[in-house]
Amino acid sequence: MLIRLLREYLQPYSRPLLMVVALQLVGTMAALYLPSLNADIIDQGIAKGDTGYILSTGGWMLLVTLVQILCSIVAVYFGSRTGMGFGRDVRAAVFHRVGEFSAREVNRFGAPSLITRTTNDVQQVQMLVLMSCTMLVAAPIMCVGGVIMALQEDLGLSWLVAVSVPVLAIAIGLVIARMVPKFRLMQVRIDAVNRILREQITGIRVVRAFVREPVETARFDVANTEVTEVATAAGRLQALIFPIVMLVLNASSVAVLWFGAARIEAGQMQIGALTAFLAYLLQILMAVMMATFMAIMIPRAAVCAERITEVLDTGSSVSPPSSPVMPGSREGRLVFDHTTFRYPGAAAPVLRDVSLTALPGRTTAIIGSTGAGKTTLVSMVPRLFDATGGSVSVDGVDVRELDPEELWRRIGLVPQRPYLFSGTVASNLRYGNPDATDDELWAALRIAQGEEFVRAMARDDNNGGLDSPISQGGTNVSGGQRQRLAIARALVRDPEIYLFDDSFSALDLTTDARLRAALRPVTADATVVIVAQRVSTIRDADQIVVLDDGAVVGIGRHEQLLETCPTYVEIVESQLSAEAVA
Repeated sequence: MLIRLLREYLQPYSRPLLMVVALQLVGTMAALYLPSLNADIIDQGIAKGDTGYILSTGGWMLLVTLVQILCSIVAVYFGSRTGMGFGRDVRAAVFHRVGEFSAREVNRFGAPSLITRTTNDVQQVQMLVLMSCTMLVAAPIMCVGGVIMALQEDLGLSWLVAVSVPVLAIAIGLVIARMVPKFRLMQVRIDAVNRILREQITGIRVVRAFVREPVETARFDVANTEVTEVATAAGRLQALIFPIVMLVLNASSVAVLWFGAARIEAGQMQIGALTAFLAYLLQILMAVMMATFMAIMIPRAAVCAERITEVLDTGSSVSPPSSPVMPGSREGRLVFDHTTFRYPGAAAPVLRDVSLTALPGRTTAIIGSTGAGKTTLVSMVPRLFDATGGSVSVDGVDVRELDPEELWRRIGLVPQRPYLFSGTVASNLRYGNPDATDDELWAALRIAQGEEFVRAMARDDNNGGLDSPISQGGTNVSGGQRQRLAIARALVRDPEIYLFDDSFSALDLTTDARLRAALRPVTADATVVIVAQRVSTIRDADQIVVLDDGAVVGIGRHEQLLETCPTYVEIVESQLSAEAVA
C-alpha cells in the first residue's frame, strides 16, 4: 500500500525528484572523493614535505566541499517542496473522499479515526517522503560508492566491509521486524484516545451534570496508558538501534586500525590509504545507519499508508449517476414507492414497504415511536442513505438518477441535531444561499422567530446582529436558538422541498405555534415534510403519516386518524387526552 500511495501521489513531482537524485548523486560523489584527496595529502604531501602539493590538493578539497554543500542545500530544498506537496495532495484526497461518504461509510470508520487518518497518518507518510529525499537517496549511493572507493584503496581489508555491513543490517532488521506490529497497534490506540477525547469535550455538560468526571478521567487514563505502553515498547526497540550501530561502527574502526597497522608494517599499505579506507568504512556504515533510520520510519508509514488507502479505496454507497436525468418540472413532488431500507448486517429492515406522496403546497407530517424509522425515511430524500428496496423520487425522477447538486438545490434540510459552524450568524445562514443579502437573512430570522435573540447577541464591541460570533457546533447558543438558526438557514435557501426532522422539539409551545404560523405563507407553494414527536406540532398538517416498526400503519388528517389508527390514538393519549386535541 505504501509503494502504491507513493507512486500515485509522487507522480506530479517527478522532475523535482529527478533533481533531488541528481544533486544527491553529485553531493555524495563529492563526499566520497574527499577521503581520497586527504590520503594523497598524507602520502604525497606530508610524507614528502611537499608544501605546494598540500596547498593545491587542499584547495581542491575546499572546492569539492563547497560543491557538496551547495548540492545538499538545493537537494533539501527540492526534497522539502516535494514532501510538503505530497502531504498536501494526500490530505486533500482523503478530505474529498470523506466528503463523498454517505452516513454509512462515516459510521463505519468513525469520525475520530477519519480525523487521525487525515492528520497524523498523512503526516507520518509525508515525513517519510521528506526524509527519503534528504537521506534515503544518498544512502545507497554512498554505500555503493564507499565500497568501490574502499576496494580501490586496499583489497586486503575488504573482508572487514563484507563482515561489518551484513552484521549491522541483520541486527537492525531483527529489531525493526518487532517494531512493525507495535506501530500498527499504536495507530489504533491513537484512534481510541481521539474518540474518547472527542466524546468528553462534546458531552462535557452531560459529564458534569451527572458528576461523572472521575469516571471519564479514569476512562481517558486507560486509553492514554494503552497508547503510552505501546509507544514505550516501540521506543525501547528503537533505542536499541543506535547502540547497535555505534557498537558495529566502533568495532569496525578498531578492526581497521588493528589489521591496517599490520599491513603498513609489512609495507603492503600506506598510512594515507589506511586513513582513507577507515573514512570509507565509516561512510559505508553511516549510509547503513541512515538507511536504518529510514527503516525505523518505514514500518509506521506503511501502517499509516494502509489506513489512508483504506479510506481512498472505499467508495460511497451513495454514488452519483453516470447519466444524470433532469426533471421536467421544479414542483417538488416527493414520492416514496414501496421504499425499504436495511442497514448492512441488520437482522431486520428499518423501513418496510413505505409508500406515500408529499405534494407541493401541502404539509406532510411523519410521526411514530422512537426507532420507528422517521429520520431514516427523511434522510433518503437528500440521499444521506439510499433505499435498499423500492424508490424515492422527486418530480417523477428517482433521486438516484438525479445529479446530486441538482437534488440538493431543491431541498432545504433541518436535521434532527442542527449543527452550526464556527463563524458568525450571517456565515451560517449563508450556507443556505451564499448570495443572500442581509435583508433576506433578517427576513428568514424573523420567520424562524430568531430575530429578537440575534439582535440581542453581544459582540466584543457590545453590538449584536448578523456578525455575532457562533462557536463550533453552536455551543454558545441554546438548543432552541440552534434550531431556529437552522430553520432560518433552510428558509434562506428557498427550496422546493422543506424537510424538518424533529426541528421544533427544543421550542416551547408558544414559539412553536408562532413559527409554524409564520412558515405557512412562505412555504405555501413548497412541499413540506415535518418529522415530529409532539402531536401539537403536526395536528394541522394536510397529511399525517404514522410509522410503527418501520411500516406505515396510518395516513390521513388528524381527525381521521383518531378514528381509524390505534397507534396514532395511543401516541395522542400518551401526550394529551384525545378529547383535548380533537
